[in-house]
Amino acid sequence: MYNKENLTKIKTMNEAAPEAMKAFWAFDKLALAEGEIPVKYKELIAVAVAVTTQCPYCIDIHSANARKAGATDTEIVEATIVAAALRAGGAITHATHALG
Repeated sequence: MYNKENLTKIKTMNEAAPEAMKAFWAFDKLALAEGEIPVKYKELIAVAVAVTTQCPYCIDIHSANARKAGATDTEIVEATIVAAALRAGGAITHATHALG
C-alpha cells in the first residue's frame, strides 16, 4: 500500500477540493513554522506522532525535515522511543477497562 508515487495524487486532491486543500496547506505550514517551539523540535514531535499513527509518508517527510532543521539520528530515535512509551502506556491504562 505504501508507495511514494501515491504522493503525486495530492495534485488531484488540490484540484478536486482547492479551498479545503489550500486551508490544509496553510494550516500545515503555520503549525510547523518557527515559533516559541523551534522548527527542529516541531519536526521531532511530528516524527513521534508519525510513528504512533504509523504513517510512512509522514515518517519519511518529517524525519528528513528534522534532519534539515539540525536533528541528529540520536534525537530522532529518542523522539520515537518517547512515542512508543506513550503508545504502550495507553495500552496499559486502557487494559484496565478489560478488568472486572
